[in-house]
Amino acid sequence: MQDIIEELGIYFLSFDRAGYGDSDPYPSRSVKSEAYDIQELADKLEIGSKFYVIGFSMGGYPAWSCLRYIPHRLLGAALVVPFVHYWWPCLPAELAKQAFRKLLPQDQWTFRVAHYAPWLFNWWMTQKWFHSLSLLEGNMSILCSQDLEMVKKLSSKPNPGQEKIRQQGLYESLYRDIMAGYAQWEFDPADIPDLFPNKEGSVHIWQGCEDRIIPFEINRFIAKKLPWIQYHEVPNAGHMMMFDPKVCESIVRELLPAE
Repeated sequence: MQDIIEELGIYFLSFDRAGYGDSDPYPSRSVKSEAYDIQELADKLEIGSKFYVIGFSMGGYPAWSCLRYIPHRLLGAALVVPFVHYWWPCLPAELAKQAFRKLLPQDQWTFRVAHYAPWLFNWWMTQKWFHSLSLLEGNMSILCSQDLEMVKKLSSKPNPGQEKIRQQGLYESLYRDIMAGYAQWEFDPADIPDLFPNKEGSVHIWQGCEDRIIPFEINRFIAKKLPWIQYHEVPNAGHMMMFDPKVCESIVRELLPAE
């Protein structure tokens, strides 16, 4: 990855979103607030009036937020196996139902509670009578074989700062993140207009065909509703495909215009 950074003369800026790492908790966080947090950070660091955004997994909903609320700040965006909301108005009921049923039952219930009864979410995640979020319980059956192999590879080279991510507790970080994502959005992604009608930039969705965490059917549908988004389905790739150096390089090269 260092090679492409030097070749293209770029840098990556990542940050702890509200409640993660050293960032203050934000009880009122929402899909909308994510975009303005990103904009404020960009201004504080003086990185320029425009920039690219890459959102991975749960980071997909902040990327959607940027497309909706700060499109004038974007040079382009890549949404990689992005978060999907099973209650988006644009989704046909049968499609949403079929995709939702592909999840493990315990994850279905977790997301239902986050959407319909967020005031019960902390209780749901800490009670011992029923299974809650599969990955937090160590249930690896949600991962495809490619993801299991990637997890094994990544665990052999642990990130030194990994333990700090949830240092403020699961409630302020992951739980609030899930509740914000599954709350009622103020917009429907299918209503976002073309950000780059003159082709001066581009928006991409990348989806692994073997991803069991984010069903490909929904992102495929969204891409059809928004034909200005370039949609990439990667065969034999799962949810962790961004950690594959070849896939990661493809994502960056597709996003940045050829010089």
